[in-house]
Amino acid sequence: KFDLNLWEFDMLATLRRAGAPYRLSPTALFSTLMVTSGTMTHRLKRLEASGLVERMPNEHDARSMLVQLTSRGLELINRAVGVHVEEERKLLEALPAVALAQLDAHLSTLLLSLEGRPAGADVPDAND
Repeated sequence: KFDLNLWEFDMLATLRRAGAPYRLSPTALFSTLMVTSGTMTHRLKRLEASGLVERMPNEHDARSMLVQLTSRGLELINRAVGVHVEEERKLLEALPAVALAQLDAHLSTLLLSLEGRPAGADVPDAND
């Protein structure tokens, strides 16, 4: 729909989640996305050629560069995320409110487990 493949969506969404000014170091990007530095370099070149990201000097470290969404990249990922969230909402609308609350609580427990935090920490009550 937006002429983005999965890795492009993931990379643009990761930069968007970083918050304004929507930039990260290449190391932070490939660590978050769990790809090799070589894969990251190839992907960055493709997104740069598409005008969706740009590399810029790191003002805090002259030896490194940062990757930033361009205004075109930000506009595209904002539209794509909006449609994605709406599609997820439609998938879940068949569930009653109680089931959604239980699903939310169970997914929170799973996330805490994956993060190595104790079960029950900051988990909403399924009956809330």
